[in-house]
Amino acid sequence: MKKYTAILVSLTSLIALLPTGCGKQPPGGGQMQMPPSEVAVITVHAERATVSAELSGRTCAFLVAEVRPQVGGIIQKRLFEEGADVKAGDLLYQIDPALYQAAYGKAQADLARAEAHAVPLRTKVERNKKLVKANVVSQQNYDDMEGDLNTAEADIVVAKAALETARINLAYTSVTAPISGRTGKSYVTVGALVTANHILPLTTIQQIDPIYVDVTQSSANFLRLREEIANGLIKIDNNEKAKAKLFLEDGTPYPQEGEIKFRDVTVDQSTGSFILRMVFPNPEHTLLPGMFVRAATQEGVVEQAILVPQQGVMRDMRGNPYALLVDSSDKVIERHLELDRCIGNKWLVKSGLKPGDRMIVEGFQRIRPGAAVKVIPVEAEPLQKSQAVKPGVSS
Repeated sequence: MKKYTAILVSLTSLIALLPTGCGKQPPGGGQMQMPPSEVAVITVHAERATVSAELSGRTCAFLVAEVRPQVGGIIQKRLFEEGADVKAGDLLYQIDPALYQAAYGKAQADLARAEAHAVPLRTKVERNKKLVKANVVSQQNYDDMEGDLNTAEADIVVAKAALETARINLAYTSVTAPISGRTGKSYVTVGALVTANHILPLTTIQQIDPIYVDVTQSSANFLRLREEIANGLIKIDNNEKAKAKLFLEDGTPYPQEGEIKFRDVTVDQSTGSFILRMVFPNPEHTLLPGMFVRAATQEGVVEQAILVPQQGVMRDMRGNPYALLVDSSDKVIERHLELDRCIGNKWLVKSGLKPGDRMIVEGFQRIRPGAAVKVIPVEAEPLQKSQAVKPGVSS
């Protein structure tokens, strides 16, 4: 046992005397230097950018008409298909006209009788006009004749008015479309009794080409926009109509471009927003009333905008945005930013960057402020025009 112990001690001593590779020193006695990390860098520059805002809302019909009967009666015919397109003046329903036809005939007869009654009175007055001047007929008798004639002529006026009323009521038995558009569900069937004060409409017609889009805009954002325009940060062209683009609820861009018609003058107290109405062409009837949509509205133009890729902007523990730049000595520096909004695939920077700055967009994993880096210039990606422009978060 003592023999094996002595051998083990000898081997341990020999191993301790062997040189190790971990303790080698590079020539010159200093520590080994790691090569600088490579980073992708873009050069910041100013460009002209269109400022827009994305707002959500719903579509609504351009015109809506509830078709209601003006007279009562039995529905004899329905002359349209539910959901079909009709033109203004097209016949939709036929109400039984028998009673109104009879009333019209009676009114014609009453007018004829009134006119016939006035003929002899008119002749009598003309004949006695000369006799009263010769004192052959007393003035009293002549005045009575004129009074009878005036009454007869008034009866003619009343009869004409009654005839016109009867004609209108007879025409109302043919229920026509007040506007051009698409019909909805019919709430009555053939044989139903309707009245002039019918609670439900017979049907509803909606014109959806063009179509309105009502979106909500925050009053706070509107005030911020006015301040930016007043300070000259954003310029607008008052001679050009405000345009808008539309995106369907599944994100598909709508091919037609619309115009902003007006802003509501009342702010909703519960939401702090107001209605912004736009109008869009809808020839294919792609948009239907009540659909949820998103609209990108053009607010103005920033002539000297600083736009940087989104992947180059980071946030600290408090959520404040910052970017890593490379200075003139190829060392990393940190720069805090103030962002305005997101335009396509880029951020619009209000402050923190200036033209000529070199901003790091790739290679963040092995760098920190103050570290030396190897710069690899890259071209900035083009602004994605197809993307909607969303309001950013100011920091």
